[in-house]
Amino acid sequence: MLKDAGYEVIVYFYNPNIFPQEEYNKRLEAEKTLCENLGVELILEDYNPDEFFNEVKGLENEPEKGKRCDVCFKLRLSKTAQKAHELGIEEFTTTISVSPHKDFIRVSSAGKAAAQELNLVFNDENFKKKDGFLKTNAIAKEMNLYRQNYCGCKFSMNAHKAVATNIS
Repeated sequence: MLKDAGYEVIVYFYNPNIFPQEEYNKRLEAEKTLCENLGVELILEDYNPDEFFNEVKGLENEPEKGKRCDVCFKLRLSKTAQKAHELGIEEFTTTISVSPHKDFIRVSSAGKAAAQELNLVFNDENFKKKDGFLKTNAIAKEMNLYRQNYCGCKFSMNAHKAVATNIS
């Protein structure tokens, strides 16, 4: 999508929220495969889940889509803005917004705040629009990429298990 719009795309993989390590590794391998297939540069940040746990301390019992998610968006988008600034990139975005489970306005607000701090531009394109979620699913299927069944953090994993248990 972005390449088609004329952007030079660099993927920054910073996800200290993903838990456990095995899940992080699966998502990282999928990202590597995607970037290779699309001819896109991938920049990896070290995996340090303590960064996430320190940020959300006290919010462990928040419901899914609660305040903890806002802190997670802020953490990840602030770090992305810092990386963009460090690389001399003036505009950045996030694929978080492609998920139908994520509130675009909350993600966009976090991205704009992170951009403003460093005098950057946050491209707040809602990737759910124009069948973005369906397109990403089709790409994942075509490339046989791993697709997760929960947001990524320990708390969403637990919430997902509780819902799955209640369904059976």
